[in-house]
Amino acid sequence: MGVKRPGYRNVVALGFVSFFTDMSTEMILGVLPVYLVEELGATRAVLGVIEGLAELSNYVFRMISGAVSDKVGRRKPFVFAGYLISSVAKPLFAVATSWLDALIVRVMDRVGKGVRTSPRDALISQSIREEEAGKAFGIHRTLDQLGAVLGPLLAFILIPLVGVRMVFIASFIPALVALAVLAALVVEVRTPPRESRPLEGLGRVVRGKFLCLLVALALFNLGAYNFSFVLVRAREMGVAVLAAPLVYMLLNLTHTAMGVPSGLLADRVGREKTLLLSMLVFAATSLMLAYLTGGWAYGIAIALAFGAFQGIYDTVSRAVVPRYVPEELRGTAYGAYYLVVGASMLTGMSIIGALWDSMGRVTAFTYSACLALVSAALLYATVVKSSS
Repeated sequence: MGVKRPGYRNVVALGFVSFFTDMSTEMILGVLPVYLVEELGATRAVLGVIEGLAELSNYVFRMISGAVSDKVGRRKPFVFAGYLISSVAKPLFAVATSWLDALIVRVMDRVGKGVRTSPRDALISQSIREEEAGKAFGIHRTLDQLGAVLGPLLAFILIPLVGVRMVFIASFIPALVALAVLAALVVEVRTPPRESRPLEGLGRVVRGKFLCLLVALALFNLGAYNFSFVLVRAREMGVAVLAAPLVYMLLNLTHTAMGVPSGLLADRVGREKTLLLSMLVFAATSLMLAYLTGGWAYGIAIALAFGAFQGIYDTVSRAVVPRYVPEELRGTAYGAYYLVVGASMLTGMSIIGALWDSMGRVTAFTYSACLALVSAALLYATVVKSSS
């Protein structure tokens, strides 16, 4: 008997959960990198370590929760627990007095994201037919990013009225709405419980083209950075502190606009080819960061380019996974994917932050661009070309 699929109602419901959660998160993240550097005394190298450790924690817990959700044959309890942890963590930024305090809160928030993400992605992929995965993840990404657009806008409005720390506290309100939507509207998709140990399925998952994909992504993320570096560079190019959330909002607008089109493009021409395209866009963005100088308008241009990369990459990199693994092991597969990405991203962001502090921005982001191009070539040679 096949798995009963709730269809796009689940995809949309999970999209609205992410919409309200991202509204909550992005109220904070639009100002947090500048706040860490200018108010709490973090260097760029420290910023890289903070973001790298946060993402590694995120991805380690994606691995664990994905495998355990495969074992028990349920996804929704893990999704709810993860969103709850993040909802409680984010307001704690309001009491941070040093970058070390902020690191602890940031890691706690990302642990919550890690607990929920692999089971949530598995639940999305199980809610629809495999051939519709690109479209489904595109819809989810678009709703997710609409919240990411409204969050920085709310922060921009609220900061002059109540201050940064009160915005951190206010972020709990949309997070609470997300929990209510999840509890009421998202439907579980059960699979038979597995008798094996939680990570026993790794050997069936990490092989063949999926292994080649993971190697290419690991290499790519050794040169990766996140929005924090883009916002710090925009600040250097003349963007005012209070305007940083607006730059972040524009970044997220581009990200949002790319969600559904990149998912549909992936379903039409191939997810691997579209993933390769995202790596090329990242390389171009890195060269802009390295060599563009001038006023605040250039900072906005870089943010828009980075948003375009992220919109394509975040949609397609997740949608490519179901093609290579059986349905009952998708939580494990997503966990392996996220663990590889997280470990390499910690290393990559730490390297880029240290290079920026010690050798300058040109060296740091030229390194990123070169590694992205090498990764794209490897992905083409080992996965894309052999799939054509």
